[in-house]
Amino acid sequence: QAQLVQSGGGLVQAGGSLRLSCTAHGIDFRNNDVDWYRQAPGLQREWVAGLTSFGTKDFADSVSGRLTIARDIDKETVYLEMNSLKYEDTGVYYCTTMVRGYAYWGQGTQVTVFS
Repeated sequence: QAQLVQSGGGLVQAGGSLRLSCTAHGIDFRNNDVDWYRQAPGLQREWVAGLTSFGTKDFADSVSGRLTIARDIDKETVYLEMNSLKYEDTGVYYCTTMVRGYAYWGQGTQVTVFS
């Protein structure tokens, strides 16, 4: 069954770091763009970062300079490395990829930043 499985996240103090993982099962990750979104309590889901199949990376202004995104082709996994975390980074993070017009989403990973 094609799916994205996420891991990582958790509780971290402001200024700390976390790494989120998104592993593809039954999906050819290497030929698809991958994006990360997050949803804070009471707010709409927002785009955070993206990695194209060509390796181009892009980040939302709110996280630029603090987040990095990378792909491990052999492991069919995309990582979102988050540094200098702020309270406002708290939320559920989702990875997603589009394959032949169908959007696959990971199950979501909770990130909670406390000060």
